[in-house]
Amino acid sequence: MTPKAAELLATTTAQLAPDPRTNPLVPLIAGGEASRETLAALALEQRWVIAADQRAFVHLAERTADSRTAAAFFTSLAEGETLAGEHLTAFAAASGVTEEQTHTYVPRPGCQAYPAYVSWLALNASPADAILALTANFSAWGGYCARIAEGLRHHYGFSDEACAFFDFFAQPSPDLDAQATAAVAAALESGHLNTDLAHTYGRLLQAYEAMFWNSLRETP
Repeated sequence: MTPKAAELLATTTAQLAPDPRTNPLVPLIAGGEASRETLAALALEQRWVIAADQRAFVHLAERTADSRTAAAFFTSLAEGETLAGEHLTAFAAASGVTEEQTHTYVPRPGCQAYPAYVSWLALNASPADAILALTANFSAWGGYCARIAEGLRHHYGFSDEACAFFDFFAQPSPDLDAQATAAVAAALESGHLNTDLAHTYGRLLQAYEAMFWNSLRETP
Protein backbone atom coordinates (compact mmCIF):
# COMPACT_ATOMS: atom_id res chain seq x y z
CA MET A 1 0.00 0.00 0.00
CA THR A 2 2.96 2.35 0.46
CA PRO A 3 3.38 3.25 -3.26
CA LYS A 4 -0.37 3.89 -3.50
CA ALA A 5 -0.24 6.08 -0.37
CA ALA A 6 2.69 8.10 -1.71
CA GLU A 7 0.86 8.60 -5.02
CA LEU A 8 -2.30 9.68 -3.21
CA LEU A 9 -0.38 12.23 -1.13
CA ALA A 10 1.32 13.61 -4.23
CA THR A 11 -1.86 13.90 -6.30
CA THR A 12 -3.82 15.43 -3.42
CA THR A 13 -1.10 18.01 -2.85
CA ALA A 14 -1.13 18.90 -6.55
CA GLN A 15 -4.92 19.12 -6.69
CA LEU A 16 -5.11 21.36 -3.63
CA ALA A 17 -2.23 23.65 -4.58
CA PRO A 18 -3.45 27.23 -4.05
CA ASP A 19 -3.74 29.86 -6.75
CA PRO A 20 -0.74 32.19 -6.17
CA ARG A 21 -3.10 35.15 -6.54
CA THR A 22 -4.85 34.20 -3.29
CA ASN A 23 -1.78 35.29 -1.29
CA PRO A 24 -0.87 38.92 -1.97
CA LEU A 25 1.36 39.37 1.08
CA VAL A 26 4.14 36.83 0.58
CA PRO A 27 5.25 38.45 -2.72
CA LEU A 28 5.41 41.81 -0.93
CA ILE A 29 7.64 40.41 1.82
CA ALA A 30 9.75 38.53 -0.73
CA GLY A 31 10.28 41.80 -2.60
CA GLY A 32 10.92 43.91 0.48
CA GLU A 33 7.74 45.93 0.05
CA ALA A 34 5.92 44.97 3.26
CA SER A 35 6.19 47.31 6.24
CA ARG A 36 7.89 46.46 9.51
CA GLU A 37 4.48 46.81 11.16
CA THR A 38 3.18 44.03 8.94
CA LEU A 39 6.13 41.82 9.84
CA ALA A 40 5.45 42.48 13.52
CA ALA A 41 1.80 41.55 13.05
CA LEU A 42 2.87 38.33 11.30
CA ALA A 43 5.04 37.42 14.28
CA LEU A 44 2.28 38.20 16.77
CA GLU A 45 -0.35 36.25 14.85
CA GLN A 46 1.97 33.27 14.49
CA ARG A 47 2.47 33.24 18.24
CA TRP A 48 -1.23 32.43 18.58
CA VAL A 49 -1.26 30.01 15.65
CA ILE A 50 1.72 27.96 16.84
CA ALA A 51 0.34 27.51 20.34
CA ALA A 52 -3.08 26.43 19.06
CA ASP A 53 -1.72 24.05 16.43
CA GLN A 54 0.66 22.44 18.91
CA ARG A 55 -2.22 21.56 21.24
CA ALA A 56 -4.36 20.35 18.33
CA PHE A 57 -1.62 17.99 17.17
CA VAL A 58 -1.11 16.65 20.69
CA HIS A 59 -4.84 15.90 20.85
CA LEU A 60 -4.74 14.14 17.48
CA ALA A 61 -1.78 12.04 18.65
CA GLU A 62 -3.77 11.04 21.73
CA ARG A 63 -6.81 10.18 19.59
CA THR A 64 -4.67 7.88 17.45
CA ALA A 65 -2.95 6.02 20.26
CA ASP A 66 -4.16 2.74 18.72
CA SER A 67 -2.51 3.62 15.38
CA ARG A 68 1.26 3.73 15.76
CA THR A 69 1.90 5.37 12.39
CA ALA A 70 -0.67 8.16 12.78
CA ALA A 71 0.36 8.84 16.38
CA ALA A 72 3.99 9.17 15.30
CA PHE A 73 3.03 11.68 12.59
CA PHE A 74 1.03 13.91 14.91
CA THR A 75 3.61 13.67 17.68
CA SER A 76 6.26 14.89 15.22
CA LEU A 77 4.02 17.78 14.22
CA ALA A 78 3.47 18.77 17.86
CA GLU A 79 7.21 18.64 18.58
CA GLY A 80 7.86 20.70 15.47
CA GLU A 81 5.44 23.40 16.58
CA THR A 82 7.22 23.60 19.93
CA LEU A 83 10.56 24.12 18.20
CA ALA A 84 9.04 26.63 15.77
CA GLY A 85 7.69 28.60 18.70
CA GLU A 86 11.21 28.92 20.07
CA HIS A 87 12.47 30.21 16.71
CA LEU A 88 9.62 32.69 16.50
CA THR A 89 11.04 34.76 19.35
CA ALA A 90 14.01 35.95 17.29
CA PHE A 91 11.82 36.87 14.32
CA ALA A 92 9.48 38.85 16.57
CA ALA A 93 12.39 40.76 18.12
CA ALA A 94 13.87 41.57 14.70
CA SER A 95 10.45 42.81 13.58
CA GLY A 96 10.29 45.25 16.46
CA VAL A 97 7.75 43.46 18.63
CA THR A 98 7.90 44.73 22.19
CA GLU A 99 7.22 42.81 25.38
CA GLU A 100 4.08 44.86 25.92
CA GLN A 101 2.79 44.05 22.43
CA THR A 102 3.39 40.37 23.03
CA HIS A 103 1.05 40.43 26.02
CA THR A 104 -1.57 42.93 24.83
CA TYR A 105 -1.89 42.14 21.11
CA VAL A 106 -5.44 41.29 20.01
CA PRO A 107 -5.33 38.80 17.11
CA ARG A 108 -7.28 39.31 13.92
CA PRO A 109 -10.24 36.95 13.39
CA GLY A 110 -9.26 36.30 9.78
CA CYS A 111 -5.78 35.22 10.86
CA GLN A 112 -7.04 32.87 13.55
CA ALA A 113 -9.62 31.08 11.39
CA TYR A 114 -6.91 28.66 10.23
CA PRO A 115 -5.85 27.39 13.69
CA ALA A 116 -9.49 27.33 14.75
CA TYR A 117 -10.21 24.97 11.88
CA VAL A 118 -7.18 22.81 12.69
CA SER A 119 -8.64 22.51 16.19
CA TRP A 120 -11.97 21.53 14.62
CA LEU A 121 -10.21 18.80 12.68
CA ALA A 122 -8.53 17.61 15.87
CA LEU A 123 -11.95 17.16 17.48
CA ASN A 124 -14.06 15.98 14.57
CA ALA A 125 -12.09 14.61 11.62
CA SER A 126 -10.87 11.10 11.12
CA PRO A 127 -7.13 11.31 11.87
CA ALA A 128 -6.28 9.69 8.53
CA ASP A 129 -8.37 12.24 6.62
CA ALA A 130 -6.73 15.04 8.60
CA ILE A 131 -3.26 13.71 7.72
CA LEU A 132 -4.02 13.83 4.02
CA ALA A 133 -5.49 17.34 4.21
CA LEU A 134 -2.75 18.75 6.42
CA THR A 135 0.08 17.30 4.37
CA ALA A 136 -1.27 18.94 1.22
CA ASN A 137 -1.51 22.28 3.01
CA PHE A 138 2.01 22.03 4.45
CA SER A 139 3.44 21.98 0.94
CA ALA A 140 2.05 25.45 0.20
CA TRP A 141 3.06 26.77 3.63
CA GLY A 142 6.61 25.54 3.18
CA GLY A 143 6.86 27.37 -0.14
CA TYR A 144 5.62 30.58 1.44
CA CYS A 145 8.18 30.29 4.22
CA ALA A 146 11.04 29.80 1.77
CA ARG A 147 10.14 33.00 -0.08
CA ILE A 148 9.70 34.95 3.14
CA ALA A 149 13.08 33.82 4.52
CA GLU A 150 14.79 34.89 1.31
CA GLY A 151 13.07 38.28 1.35
CA LEU A 152 13.89 38.89 5.01
CA ARG A 153 17.59 38.26 4.38
CA HIS A 154 17.95 40.21 1.16
CA HIS A 155 15.65 43.18 1.75
CA TYR A 156 15.34 43.59 5.50
CA GLY A 157 18.79 42.49 6.66
CA PHE A 158 17.48 39.84 9.05
CA SER A 159 20.01 37.42 10.52
CA ASP A 160 19.90 33.64 10.19
CA GLU A 161 18.56 33.49 13.73
CA ALA A 162 15.73 35.88 12.88
CA CYS A 163 14.88 33.81 9.78
CA ALA A 164 15.09 30.44 11.54
CA PHE A 165 11.32 30.21 12.04
CA PHE A 166 10.73 30.31 8.29
CA ASP A 167 13.80 28.22 7.46
CA PHE A 168 12.44 25.50 9.73
CA PHE A 169 9.20 25.16 7.80
CA ALA A 170 10.83 25.69 4.39
CA GLN A 171 13.23 22.75 4.78
CA PRO A 172 12.11 19.37 3.41
CA SER A 173 11.33 16.81 6.09
CA PRO A 174 11.88 13.29 4.74
CA ASP A 175 11.08 11.76 8.13
CA LEU A 176 7.74 13.55 8.36
CA ASP A 177 6.93 12.64 4.76
CA ALA A 178 7.70 9.01 5.52
CA GLN A 179 5.47 9.11 8.60
CA ALA A 180 2.60 10.63 6.61
CA THR A 181 3.00 8.00 3.89
CA ALA A 182 3.04 5.17 6.43
CA ALA A 183 -0.06 6.53 8.18
CA VAL A 184 -1.98 6.94 4.92
CA ALA A 185 -0.91 3.47 3.81
CA ALA A 186 -2.20 1.99 7.08
CA ALA A 187 -5.50 3.87 6.70
CA LEU A 188 -5.91 2.60 3.14
CA GLU A 189 -5.20 -0.93 4.29
CA SER A 190 -7.81 -0.72 7.06
CA GLY A 191 -10.37 1.17 4.98
CA HIS A 192 -10.30 4.19 7.32
CA LEU A 193 -9.59 6.86 4.72
CA ASN A 194 -12.30 8.99 3.11
CA THR A 195 -10.58 10.85 0.29
CA ASP A 196 -13.63 12.99 -0.49
CA LEU A 197 -13.73 14.29 3.08
CA ALA A 198 -9.96 14.75 3.10
CA HIS A 199 -10.21 16.88 -0.04
CA THR A 200 -12.96 18.95 1.56
CA TYR A 201 -10.83 19.50 4.65
CA GLY A 202 -7.86 20.39 2.47
CA ARG A 203 -9.80 22.94 0.44
CA LEU A 204 -11.03 24.59 3.63
CA LEU A 205 -7.51 24.68 5.06
CA GLN A 206 -6.27 26.40 1.92
CA ALA A 207 -9.12 28.92 2.09
CA TYR A 208 -8.36 29.72 5.72
CA GLU A 209 -4.65 29.97 4.85
CA ALA A 210 -5.50 32.58 2.21
CA MET A 211 -7.67 34.39 4.74
CA PHE A 212 -4.70 34.54 7.11
CA TRP A 213 -2.48 36.34 4.59
CA ASN A 214 -5.21 38.64 3.34
CA SER A 215 -6.14 39.63 6.89
CA LEU A 216 -2.53 40.50 7.66
CA ARG A 217 -2.39 42.81 4.70
CA GLU A 218 -5.43 44.76 5.89
CA THR A 219 -4.94 47.87 8.02
CA PRO A 220 -6.10 47.04 11.57
